[in-house]
Amino acid sequence: MRHLAIAPVLLLAASGLSACASFSPDAGMTVVSDVTERAIGKDVAFVRSADEAAIVDAAVKRLLARNLTADTAVQVALLNNRGLQAAYNELALAETDLVADSLPPNPTFAISRISGNGASEVERQVVGDILALATLPARSEIARERFRQAQLRAALATLRLAADVRRAYVAAVAANETAVLLTDAKATAESTAQLAKKLGETGAMNKLDQAREQVFYAEITTDLASIRQNAASARERLARLMGLWGGALGFRLPNKLPALPQHPLEQPSIEIAAVSHRVDLQIARMELVALAKTLDLTEATRFVTLLDIAGIDKRTHDPETTPFKEHGFDVQFQIPIFDGGEVRVRQAAETYRQAVNRLTEKAVNVRSEARDAYRVYRSTYDIAAHYQREVLPLRQIITEEMQLRFSSMQVDVFALLTEARQRLASLRAAIDARRDFWLAQSELQTAVNGGAEGAPPALSTTASAAQPAAGAAH
Repeated sequence: MRHLAIAPVLLLAASGLSACASFSPDAGMTVVSDVTERAIGKDVAFVRSADEAAIVDAAVKRLLARNLTADTAVQVALLNNRGLQAAYNELALAETDLVADSLPPNPTFAISRISGNGASEVERQVVGDILALATLPARSEIARERFRQAQLRAALATLRLAADVRRAYVAAVAANETAVLLTDAKATAESTAQLAKKLGETGAMNKLDQAREQVFYAEITTDLASIRQNAASARERLARLMGLWGGALGFRLPNKLPALPQHPLEQPSIEIAAVSHRVDLQIARMELVALAKTLDLTEATRFVTLLDIAGIDKRTHDPETTPFKEHGFDVQFQIPIFDGGEVRVRQAAETYRQAVNRLTEKAVNVRSEARDAYRVYRSTYDIAAHYQREVLPLRQIITEEMQLRFSSMQVDVFALLTEARQRLASLRAAIDARRDFWLAQSELQTAVNGGAEGAPPALSTTASAAQPAAGAAH
């Protein structure tokens, strides 16, 4: 092989280029960790060994040992959700693609021997893909852009999981709070129904009024059963997102949603923040950069798609002549007679233009989503605060005044019961208003940082929430 002059050149170039390609110690998780910390202030972990799994399990148990908050639930999910770990595995696989695309092509060695009638011929070749070697820096840079995209996709999956966990947590706690309210209301309605029955037996209440009290109790019972089922389903969804099973399912949730903050967030530059921080928009920008580099590479290699060079060493033995050696080289390349690369260039150019249009569309949508998310956030805050500051205090005054008038026999029991039903409707509407606010706050965070997948869940209006209980008053 020392006679193959081309071999040392190929091997030297390959060894020089391959020294730059290596795996990172954390499989690219630094970017994921930084994005997650900056966006939601939480830690992430890529579990790849038994020791790391033991550390994560211990951390999850400590978090589950106390009442679960929304932030705690998110942290448990980011450490324990196996679907998220699978997304991190995708990132690790993307790094293998980066390393593979950054390595120079392996040279091909070939040896052949032909013999007959006492003569023999031995030919040895080393073949190198010169085109692949020449375009390696450009292809390596494109692969690096793709890997950066993979890092942000893993970060986006993390933010999506965090947003889903917050929605599930708010839904579960709101269902618990409503269930507690309806449990108390059911006890009151049951006592009222029994009283109505006794009054009916004495003739002090007609059948119509008796039926009204009994149907109210029946409706409250049915409504409570439905709410409890919703609470159980919401809890199970939260457990799935946190990756819990077995004994860990006994986590404790509070029975009330958190109180409203004193003041809503003021974000006059919400659109600028969204355009600057949205992870999916950053991915689209990186896609555009990668496609631009791909287009440049395609245009540079449009006429040449194959360029191989081979060093040849041939040794011939013939009984009738003196053995002799031959050295040379072989070059292979395509002649662009029929395909001058126009197809590939047009495909790359149209793909680039398509990415430009999609990036522009996404930028428009991101700004709109941010404006809408902030508008919904402020309106739900105002509605929930209005219930807390105005409606519920007035309802409390009405209840106290009605009880005083009932004690002094100025109103009858039917007026008192009617007011109790109306107060129940207002309390349920207030719970729904607070639930909608916390959901809107989660959507606002998602609109700024990214993590939305499909349309956000529709927020129920407090008016519709008040209708079932208010309608029970007939």
